[in-house]
Amino acid sequence: MNPSKELIIVLDFGGQYKQLIARRVREANIYCEVKSYQTPVEELLALNPKGIIFTGGPSVVYEDDAPMIDKKLLASNIPILGICYGAQLMIHLLGGKIEAAEKREYGKKTLLLTQSHPLFKEVKPASLCWMSHTYQASNLPKNFTQLAKTDHCPVAAFSNDIQHIYGVQFHPEVEHTEEGKQILRNFLYEICKCKGDWKMDDFAQTTIQELKEKIGDKKVLCALSGGVDSSVAAMLIHQAVGHQLTCIFVDNGLLRKDEGDQVEKLFLEQFDLQLIRVNAQDLFLDKLKGITDPEQKRKIIGETFIRVFEAEAQKIGKVDFLVQGTIYPDIIESGTQNAAVIKSHHNVGGLPEHVDFDEIIEPLKDLFKDEVRALGKAIGLPDYLVQRQPFPGPGLAIRVIGDIVKEKLDLLREADFIYQEELKNAGLEFKVWQYFAVLTNLKTVGVMGDERTYFYTIALRGVSSSDGMTADWYRIPHEVLAHISNRIVNEVPQVNRVVYDITSKPPATIEWE
Repeated sequence: MNPSKELIIVLDFGGQYKQLIARRVREANIYCEVKSYQTPVEELLALNPKGIIFTGGPSVVYEDDAPMIDKKLLASNIPILGICYGAQLMIHLLGGKIEAAEKREYGKKTLLLTQSHPLFKEVKPASLCWMSHTYQASNLPKNFTQLAKTDHCPVAAFSNDIQHIYGVQFHPEVEHTEEGKQILRNFLYEICKCKGDWKMDDFAQTTIQELKEKIGDKKVLCALSGGVDSSVAAMLIHQAVGHQLTCIFVDNGLLRKDEGDQVEKLFLEQFDLQLIRVNAQDLFLDKLKGITDPEQKRKIIGETFIRVFEAEAQKIGKVDFLVQGTIYPDIIESGTQNAAVIKSHHNVGGLPEHVDFDEIIEPLKDLFKDEVRALGKAIGLPDYLVQRQPFPGPGLAIRVIGDIVKEKLDLLREADFIYQEELKNAGLEFKVWQYFAVLTNLKTVGVMGDERTYFYTIALRGVSSSDGMTADWYRIPHEVLAHISNRIVNEVPQVNRVVYDITSKPPATIEWE
């Protein structure tokens, strides 16, 4: 259902950034849908899109199994922007030539504009762009014009104003491309002539209506952790079907300090939700006993979560749907057809094969974290909830390196509480995108009160990001870090050393496990 009169289609050719492109379009206040390249051209045209964006992909256009489209789409006069593979495909289909580049381009390159064009309105003549390709255009078809180049890519951008076809070899959707948002905005507003009449409120109301129609009069069970994602998912369902929703909050013993009591109080007293709290600390710790591999931890936690839900579902009668707060970065990192597994998320890759529910509903699976926060505000959740720190589904199990025992969890809870408290006192609570403490499995020699110690090392992590897909380490002032370190080693037993993680994502992930 399109709540807007304007529609942009993102046509997916296997690119891992398809949803990031869609997100950029939605940021520009234009409704967007992602469709497979296999969608019949008649179906695409019937949607009457204002424009179409072809994604990148891992294929080579002239290979036998390369994804193709009906050339009718290129003759439709609908403005089309091709990115990477999508750009090469249009050149290939219209008589140009794609060849392996003499020098492959990966990473940041300087983009040099060679022609004035609406696609590059208000874009600097030279700017950084993000390249990721082995093949590129060596010969453009008739009526095509080169618009930009790099030192090793003679056709970094092109246009065919007669057929309204445009292409870029680089990736304007990623943050590494300095003028990427402006280039996409130019395509949407200067070329497609969009007005930008779509807001997150529209997405919220459309999603709620779709959930009403899907669920009908059936019962829904929601996995509520109290984090941003599950809270927004729960409230969407609640606004759609009211008391047909039962929320189950599993206190697995892997939460932050006092978090279980805070979640129960919030949703019982402030929101009219049916909430069941399950105290399963001993069960989870028993299942995790002796487990040190992070992937095993995630799988065990996912399995145990589902089994607890199944047991609770049997107590309350027939339950047709399970709701989860899965968001798009979870799906990407858990591995898709074109993305390698980075880590399993307990509500994606960690699910057991057998789940005792008719269907799982994931209303946030196409959204990034900042969009989930915006959606939360749109449906009336308070700022203090939607701005909460991201917290992984497996909880502190992946912030305690090595085996999991209650004593280690308690140490980490205290250190993490101090870290959170001091960043709040320093006015950094909402400036650092995500921050947390990690109990490493490393013991080091120290000295306290003239005596030798051999205690744990706590690592502090703080990052800046917008979507969790990439992140840079946050430059917390040294005096703040010094105060945090002093408090932790003095107030948390069995800890004698504090370190700060200064690694970005990539190459690291935000979490340590």
